Amino acid sequence: MSDATEVLRYAAFTADPEGGNPAGVVLDASGLDDAAMQRIAAEIDYSETAFITGERGGAKVVRFFSPIAEVPFCGHATVATAIALAERTGPGTVRFDTPVGEIVIETTAGADGLRAAFTSVDTELAPLGEFVLEALLELLGLDRTDLDAGFPPWLAYAGNWHPVLVLADTATFDAFRFDPGALRAFMNAQGWPATVTVLCPLARRARSAGSASGGPGEVVARFEARNLFPVGRITEDPATGAAAAAVGGYLRGLGLVEPPARIVIEQGRRVRRPSELTVDIPERGGIVVSGRAVPIAAPVGE
Repeated sequence: MSDATEVLRYAAFTADPEGGNPAGVVLDASGLDDAAMQRIAAEIDYSETAFITGERGGAKVVRFFSPIAEVPFCGHATVATAIALAERTGPGTVRFDTPVGEIVIETTAGADGLRAAFTSVDTELAPLGEFVLEALLELLGLDRTDLDAGFPPWLAYAGNWHPVLVLADTATFDAFRFDPGALRAFMNAQGWPATVTVLCPLARRARSAGSASGGPGEVVARFEARNLFPVGRITEDPATGAAAAAVGGYLRGLGLVEPPARIVIEQGRRVRRPSELTVDIPERGGIVVSGRAVPIAAPVGE
């Protein structure tokens, strides 16, 4: 880095430094202004870098920057930051004061290492307008026949707004392509600061009455996700905690699961950084997203 600021690097939602989603973490950003944080995030060039800028009301004030702009919330950087803190002070509960509200994170130590679970802000849904949907599908080289009829396209919020598309066919899910610049311009025009979430169902537990439910810890559904996030050299996010929370809210809000329910989202296969996100969906309130995070070695010479 070009100054003395210590920047940590973690891979979130994985136990492998070569997997998951890389995040930058600055545990003491109290002396940095907005321009300095943006510059550091651009130099790190991960999808997001988290900065702890101070404390307020017993919570750590955390801000998130992509290489091009500040974003309201970032799940994988939240998990990375919580585990970085737990490695230094021990596991437990920590509260982050973020631009979208307070986020509570629980870190626990197990035989396989540290794990973090954050509870999102409460979720919301909004219709994805017909014109916007048609334009988005065209940008992805898809049409309505590619969508899974059991999962209608909607906008879902758990800190950021994410359009959620669910494709019926794994071959289509793997094959669709998009122009990053055109998609970024479209996302900016819609006010979507985070990702476009595209899912494909992998497995669902046998269910009745049109809903899925299970006992504590039982996975009722698995999805594979592609989270499209064109910023700089990045086109797809390897693991997106905020989008996973939004998906939990989407499934609950449309009655596609019967809470409490747990789903698992696999992500990152196409960008060769596989990850796994566990999503617990309560009857009401924020969605709980959990996973591992491990340090990444800093580049040689830094």
